[in-house]
Amino acid sequence: MSGRRTRSLLSDVLAVAYKEAMVLRHDKPLIATMLIQPITFLVILGTAVSFTPRNVPWGVLDRSETAVTRRLVSEIATSGYFQPVRPIASYAQAASLLQTGKLLAVVVIDRDFARTVERGHPTIQVLLDGADPLQAARIGAAISRIAAAYDPRVEATRVRPDDELASAGPIDVRQRFWFNPTLADGEFFMSALAAMLLTNLCFGATGLALVGERENGTYEQMLALPTSAVAIVLGKLLPYVVLCYVQVFVALVPAGVVLGYWPQGSWITLLIVTLPFVLASLAIGTFVSSLASTSAQAVFLSVFFILPSFVLSGVMTPYQLMPDGVRQLGGLLPLRWYQIASRRIIERGAGVLDVAVPTLVLCLMFAVVLTLLRWRMKPRLG
Repeated sequence: MSGRRTRSLLSDVLAVAYKEAMVLRHDKPLIATMLIQPITFLVILGTAVSFTPRNVPWGVLDRSETAVTRRLVSEIATSGYFQPVRPIASYAQAASLLQTGKLLAVVVIDRDFARTVERGHPTIQVLLDGADPLQAARIGAAISRIAAAYDPRVEATRVRPDDELASAGPIDVRQRFWFNPTLADGEFFMSALAAMLLTNLCFGATGLALVGERENGTYEQMLALPTSAVAIVLGKLLPYVVLCYVQVFVALVPAGVVLGYWPQGSWITLLIVTLPFVLASLAIGTFVSSLASTSAQAVFLSVFFILPSFVLSGVMTPYQLMPDGVRQLGGLLPLRWYQIASRRIIERGAGVLDVAVPTLVLCLMFAVVLTLLRWRMKPRLG
């Protein structure tokens, strides 16, 4: 009896999947989006998006005007991070230029800077536009690193002063970065590229799955089929699972061919952990569709899930730095657990056991949402 039920369920799922696949086959905008969107994200995240300072407008309020300060300014200017320096005459002018956004940083050098250099305790002040905290922190860190490496006894200006270590102090700290030795921002984003694309596809496509049937007048006819709600849902999800796996390859293979960024771990492990994430995300999109009465409502609810997923999951900013409460809230989203697993595999070369916990959480999420879908659709099957 159990084997007969299993075969019947499988037959029903495949029948619904075949019907859905025939519809998707003629959905040319969706197919085009699947091909164009990865290329767009690849270009943006792989080459354009970076937190490293570049072409920063800055100025100098040099009250000392000595050879020592001119060499310091020259070292900052030749670091490759900044635009040509803009001389500033007063604090008021510096405040005005920061207020209007014409400058992002102002280096203030006191009159007695040369004298404090001789005493061994020189200081400078850096005024930063803190409207963008991350940008301000990176610019401030760049200037601090250059100033720390500055040696007033050396006459020649270094081309990249921040590439050299400052003179050792009481504690000589030597950092070594694992998994991303150059701290390239692109690698951080590229490791989550597939996760972001899959989230867009899962929520965007299946968000209209059931509401489309309702608007076409075939929803009640679908529910009248001699099958269960679970079979209908699984059948509708199955073609999208195939599309999602295609999306993974479309995202990762060009990244490896064009940018040389290949997963460090096993592809099989990555594909295994992708399945529960895709199923959980597709199930949530379908559940959203079951709640909506119109396509407009479905799109709005899908976006309601997509935006918090990107913000709270950790794909753009580390979730470990989020405050308590917000960090735990992000744990309710499938993208949080998939980005943890995929980054472990892609960046660190993790194996199946290393991503067992995220995989189990994603399986549990899928089971919960599938139960909700069964409850949501069951009253309408009679």
